Amino acid sequence: MTINKWNLDSAHSSIDFSIRHMMISKVKGTFQTFEASIEADLEDLTTANIEFSVDVNSVDTRNEDRDNHLRSADFFDVEHFPKMTFKSTKIVKKSPGEYEVTGDLTLRGTTKPETFTVSYEGSGKDPWGNEKVGFEAHGSISRSEYGLTWNAALETGGVLVADQVQISLDIQASKA
Repeated sequence: MTINKWNLDSAHSSIDFSIRHMMISKVKGTFQTFEASIEADLEDLTTANIEFSVDVNSVDTRNEDRDNHLRSADFFDVEHFPKMTFKSTKIVKKSPGEYEVTGDLTLRGTTKPETFTVSYEGSGKDPWGNEKVGFEAHGSISRSEYGLTWNAALETGGVLVADQVQISLDIQASKA
């Protein structure tokens, strides 16, 4: 077993989200600034240690007014809670290259266990000889469980912003 440290390649990685809006469409966004610490044996990813830190002030939905509202106390409250973090606590292999990664997600001062489906996309060397590895992850969280409860009722029934947030990560990392 060889555990290696992998450095996040932020130029080839993303953390994205989507949420239903007005119960009829989805709003998508991304976080521009984040860090990761990955220590893993590619032969047995169940032993990996994974940590993420996201600067929630870097939220980008391509709408400045909406982004500013998301940064406010109604949502992320970046003044008091500038980071969202995740630290893996359990990794289970589901099939070749497929894992369930459970960890502690902290958002807006609340920590809860969350599970993401993670796919190992492979490894290879770039043109400069650097060993690279790729992962995809998907999951869903309830924003209200983290105190993000702002909403508005619609006259046609329903609410402006759904509770479930879909999260998607595409990660490329370089061997340290």
